[in-house]
Amino acid sequence: MSAASCLLTEDQFLCSICLDVFTDPVAIPCGHNFCKACITQHWNVNVQCQCPNCKKLFNTRPELQVNTFISEMAAQFRQSAQQKTSSSEQQESKPGEVPCDVCTGTKLKALKSCLVCLASYCETHLEPHLTKPGLKRHQLIDAVENPEDRMCTKHDKPLELFCKTDQMCVCMLCTYSDHKNHDVVPLEEEYEGKKVELGKTETEIQQMIQKRRVKIQEIKHSVELSEEDADREIADGVQVFTALKESVERSQAELIDTIKEKQRKTEKQAEGFIKELEQEISELKKRSTEVVQLSHTEDHLHLLQSFTTLKTPPATKNWTGVRVSPPSHEGTVVRAVNQLEETLSKHMKKLLIQAKLKRVQQSAVDVTLDPDTAHPELILSDDGKQVKYGDVKKNLPNNPERFDTHARVLAKQSFSSGRFYFEVQVKGKTNWYLGVARESINRKGAVIASRQNGFWTICLINENQYLAVTDPLVLLSLKSQPQKVGVFVDYEEGLVSFYDVDAAALIYSFTGCCFTEKLYPFFGPCFNDGGKNSAPLIISPVNHTE
Repeated sequence: MSAASCLLTEDQFLCSICLDVFTDPVAIPCGHNFCKACITQHWNVNVQCQCPNCKKLFNTRPELQVNTFISEMAAQFRQSAQQKTSSSEQQESKPGEVPCDVCTGTKLKALKSCLVCLASYCETHLEPHLTKPGLKRHQLIDAVENPEDRMCTKHDKPLELFCKTDQMCVCMLCTYSDHKNHDVVPLEEEYEGKKVELGKTETEIQQMIQKRRVKIQEIKHSVELSEEDADREIADGVQVFTALKESVERSQAELIDTIKEKQRKTEKQAEGFIKELEQEISELKKRSTEVVQLSHTEDHLHLLQSFTTLKTPPATKNWTGVRVSPPSHEGTVVRAVNQLEETLSKHMKKLLIQAKLKRVQQSAVDVTLDPDTAHPELILSDDGKQVKYGDVKKNLPNNPERFDTHARVLAKQSFSSGRFYFEVQVKGKTNWYLGVARESINRKGAVIASRQNGFWTICLINENQYLAVTDPLVLLSLKSQPQKVGVFVDYEEGLVSFYDVDAAALIYSFTGCCFTEKLYPFFGPCFNDGGKNSAPLIISPVNHTE
């Protein structure tokens, strides 16, 4: 029989209804064969008993008997085909995969687990559960380790229900005992519900992951900014200390030169005295020689004639009060150190301000003027970078944003966090206002641009008088007239600072400010004053201080 089955083709063992190898094959009166379950189901659905192949009608439903010969042939064909497939396709079980419980020697990968046999089977050893009637009724699931864990320990039945009341898996018999009258649903139903919940959980987890990835990027960006700040601080520190070191070295050299110069003067004075003394000694030695010679002469007349001349001392200085005193260096080092301290203090302040200005210039922003806020008599350049007073009032809409009394204008850009910086050329002007203003300022009527009214500004009045506009006004003492003013704001710090860009000097700072609104750069070119103040305010590109 086995040899004969090898000569038959697969099509001869296929049911034309399920298109699979016969299971419990039966022959109907017309001679065609089908699976018993397939033809029974077909006739249950259709009103007439008809052959699906030849369409022959039967007045009464034929009695169906399993054709044991065809059944055995189909089973052998199926087993042969499965063995061929198994030999070519089945794989040895790997770590983490469920092994077949029947295989001896090399354990193949299990495909299914039986909840009745409580065992797992590879494709070859699973075949009886697919063909034998008694085993076909067993409940198969995808291969799992320890299938006994899926059985009720109390009733030894499959855990195929879920008790919502106790939140646990139960068997059918449990619903008649411990879980009677509980809210029990099939595992499939609870599975679908839990899958939906898991989907939501997965979405939430992914959102949490994304937030943390964003936070990681924020932290990395903060580290990068911190590194940049650290590099700038180091560079600024090196510049400051190098300058201080050079200043100390210059002061040290000057101190040494001063002391040495005093020593040189002392030595020169001493050399002069010594030279003069040596000259007198030479003259005295010469007189001594003459005296000795005269004292030995026996010429009475010559001795008496020369005696008076030789007895008179030569013209010499009275050296009794002459002294060379060592130069006094007392206080020289102290004065030098005090002078150095004063110089260093001034120099250090200047360097620190230069470093500060260089740092705040890193926050430079592009600023342009907003024509919708400009006073009607102001003239703005086409690029929005210059503003001056025009003496002629233009016919413009009196919108809420526009200043109607003072010659003022705001920038288009606003800032509500972080830091920002911009520079304005004020060269040639005798009167101006600069700074920032909050969004809610009163733009109508004669409103002073003071801190109390929502403005943080400084101004120039009367050509050389600079003020910080607060209550009371603060008179600013500047060493030089700024040609370009830098405005820096740190929103969170509550700081507004003004710098003389060319002199790299701090003009004034508003501190302790509490900002809660948008801030706008503010410009007040003021009236022309008969042409004296006709120069424009010019928003300048920032050239970083070296």
